[in-house]
This record gives sequence, C-alpha cells and structure tokens, in this order.
Amino acid sequence: MNDEWSEAVDSRTQAADRLLDAARSGKPCPPVRDLIGTERDAYAVQEINRRRALDEGRRPVGWKIGLTNAENRRRFGADEPSFGTLFADRSQLDGLPAPMDGFLQPRAEAEIALVLGRDLEGGPFTAAEVIRAVEFALPAIEIADSRVAAWDITPVDTIADNASSGAFVLGNTPVPLAGLDLRQAAMTMTRGDAPQQEVSTGSGAACLGHPVNALVWLAGRLGRTDRPLRAGEVVLTGALGPVAPVEPGDVFEARIAGLGSVRAVFAP
Repeated sequence: MNDEWSEAVDSRTQAADRLLDAARSGKPCPPVRDLIGTERDAYAVQEINRRRALDEGRRPVGWKIGLTNAENRRRFGADEPSFGTLFADRSQLDGLPAPMDGFLQPRAEAEIALVLGRDLEGGPFTAAEVIRAVEFALPAIEIADSRVAAWDITPVDTIADNASSGAFVLGNTPVPLAGLDLRQAAMTMTRGDAPQQEVSTGSGAACLGHPVNALVWLAGRLGRTDRPLRAGEVVLTGALGPVAPVEPGDVFEARIAGLGSVRAVFAP
C-alpha cells in the first residue's frame, strides 16, 4: 500500500512539473492524463502548483469555475464543473493593453463575475444564502489558456492545469444583484475597434442554468475544506457563450445586459 501511495504521489508531482515547465518555457506540453487517472489526482496536481505559486509570493484573489456549459460537460465526459485559483498578477485592467507574454494558447470568453461580501463557510448552501453573500456583480472577460498542446484536454488535464486559467479582466462598475435577472442577461462579445466583429453571443442561462447556480456549486464544494469562499474574493462563474482565440493586437469587448461592458486589450 505504501508503494502504491508513493507511486501516486510521484505521478502527481511529475504531472505538476510538466505543466509548470510548460508555463515557464512558453512551450505547450503533452497531456498529463498518462500520469494521473482521476479528478482527485488532478486537484492534487493543481494544489502542488498552487502551493508553489504561493511560495513565490503570488496572491490568490478568488476562483474560476469551468465546464459550466452542459454541452461542454457532455463533450468532455465531465459529471460536474471544475474550479481553479485566480491570482492577482493575472488580473488585467479594463481597456488597457496587456502584454502577450505568459500566454501560450489564449482564448477569450465573456463571463459574469460575482464578488463576495461575506464568507461562505460550511454548507451545503441554498441559492438564497449565496445571493445574500454576494456584494456585487461585474462583467468580465476570462482569458482561458492551456499549458497542454493544441488544447488536447480531458477533465483531468484541465483540472490539473488550474482549470485552464490564464488571466482575467473585470469591469469597473459594480452592480448589486437586487433587480438583476442574470439568467436572462444577454451577452455579446466583439473583436476589434472599427469595425467590430461579433465573435460570441449568449446569456446567463448558459452558465449552469444561472450564474448563481455555479456559485452555489463552488461554495458547497469548498465550504467544508480549509479554503472556503471568503469575503472580498472574486468568482468567475463560467462562460456565457463560445470562446474566441486571442492574437496580438486584439481588442475584445463584452457587453452584458444590466452589467455594462468590459474590454480586454492585447499589445501587438
């Protein structure tokens, strides 16, 4: 049994090393599913690299939820969404150019960010409890990225790779949830300044039926661990529509009904 445990730990470390080497070198790596076989292993790999990031002084500021779209879960054979950590140094400013350094194969997706005003410790939680804990919502663009070559991923690969997190941009005008219908909130994302090309459309219903449902899931998933959701944290609740590949010089603008707009700008 000890030999089996040691072998599993070694495989997890090898998977974490492979992903970290890809991130540092800028060269995508093969999938890690040849080293690990379960989602439990994958989250352990994610945690290895999360602790390495903390040791380097990187600051976690929240969470991202992935695989919230039912069609994507069916395509990947996933039973539930996934989650990863957001770090402050991967936050880009609304409308200001950001360097392409640090990205391998970026893709832009429009999301609704929920910012917590209260801790969500314990659980399980009702939607009403989670709504009371949300201080405000913001429009957001997540820049998903994969250290795995050609995005050749399964749920195990993306979870191990911090849920394919790359960077994120938050809008600057907070909106309280009261009176918002996030399920029906229509989203349009465009590329370019003039003319603008529509690259994605959708609504809050694409995100696990309702963005609050995604937050309820995450709160329940983390509430009884040593890292429950805390006041002040940002949660990217999941894509509202299709993703779009990112190239140097791109300008993306996401408009979400009731929340306004946010722009992700990339240096040439």
